[in-house]
Amino acid sequence: MNRLDRYLARAVITGSLVTLAVLLPLLGFFLLADEAGDIGTAQYGFLDALWFVTLSLPRYAYQVFPIATLIGALVGLGQLASSSELVAMRAAGVSIARIVLGAMLGGVLLAVVATVVGEVVAPPAEQRALAVRQMAQTGGDLALTTAGLWARDGDTFVNIRELEPGGELREIYIYRVSGTALLAATHAKSAVYQGGRWVLQGIERSLIGDDGVTVEHLEEAGWSSLLKPSLLKVIVVEPQALSVWGLHRYIQYLSRSGQDPGRYEVALWGKLVQPLLILAMIFVAIPVLLGSARTTGTGIKVFAGVVIGIAFYLVSRSFAFLALLFGMNPALAALAPPLLFVAGALLVLRRVG
Repeated sequence: MNRLDRYLARAVITGSLVTLAVLLPLLGFFLLADEAGDIGTAQYGFLDALWFVTLSLPRYAYQVFPIATLIGALVGLGQLASSSELVAMRAAGVSIARIVLGAMLGGVLLAVVATVVGEVVAPPAEQRALAVRQMAQTGGDLALTTAGLWARDGDTFVNIRELEPGGELREIYIYRVSGTALLAATHAKSAVYQGGRWVLQGIERSLIGDDGVTVEHLEEAGWSSLLKPSLLKVIVVEPQALSVWGLHRYIQYLSRSGQDPGRYEVALWGKLVQPLLILAMIFVAIPVLLGSARTTGTGIKVFAGVVIGIAFYLVSRSFAFLALLFGMNPALAALAPPLLFVAGALLVLRRVG
């Protein structure tokens, strides 16, 4: 990477980060306004709502990253166009392909950052955000820790290590106490909600009495609990916010149980295509800039980026619905929108060139 490549990449990265710095507070404001109606429920106060919104922002940052990159590329490279630097580069013999390459190098770094946010930061932050809200709204009887979900159910303490988006629980530990004395400890491999109660599967139960500990093994047993699926659902992240590995695991589970994994396959391919989508948005920005050169102000370029971003969102959502309604291949549904926009950008670049 030479100095020119670094210069172009820095313009794209700076513009994208500035755009995110503007978009995220706006998103946070609207999210906080949406939460205002729940403030006052039990112990849910303004600070709880503010903390919930703050923890939710990584997921929204990941979702708007492609559009932010498109607008950021238009802003960052638009400044170079406005100051005639792009014109000078072209006059000095720098090809359009070389300008595209320099901008794409910045896109690669942004794609890496977006992937880290979407895979490492957003999922646990989103789970923590939902747990914070639910704890406040239920009086603190729920807590999400690194060891999973903890809940108090009368004289019983429950630890659920894994909550699947479909409502199935995995690795459940149930401790029944009397005062400070432990009466029973139960471990179940999984649990499903059927007929108004939970059905535990793969059970190992230890009963503690004055004569010692008695261990029993059961294949299946009912479990009556105040923890209803509607209560647990609020801390199960939607497929768009799950990691790629989490989506892959759940798709396998749905396939094994004979359920339709279509919604989660579309979400999985959407996440896999996200880095390519960021690069595609930068590529789309180049012909917009070169076509207008110095004659168009930054405001117009930003407006063009917003229009293109909205158009892309509508097209991508349409393909996602087609995949769900008509059984279109989810990989094709995820790849088709960016390929269509890149093809359109190539046609414009040919005319500009």
